[in-house]
Amino acid sequence: MCLAIPGRILDIKDNEASVDFGGVKRPVRIDLVDAKVGDYVIVHTGYAIEVLDEEEALESLKLWRQILSKMDDDPKRFP
Repeated sequence: MCLAIPGRILDIKDNEASVDFGGVKRPVRIDLVDAKVGDYVIVHTGYAIEVLDEEEALESLKLWRQILSKMDDDPKRFP
C-alpha cells in the first residue's frame, strides 16, 4: 500500500526537483509531470506522479495532521 503525502517543490534543476515534505527535503524526478517551483506533487518511488492544486494539497496535509495527532493519543498504538 502506498500512502500519498503531498510535497512542495522548492527548486528545479533539469528534471530533478528538491521537494519539501513537512521539513524533510528529498530529490524527486519530475519527468512524468509538468511541474514548477511552488507546486505540490504526489511522489512514488522517487518520481512525481501527480501535481495537486494548492487547496487540495493543504486539505490533504490538514487531514494527515489530524490522523497523526489521533495516533499519538492512542495508548494502544504500540503494544
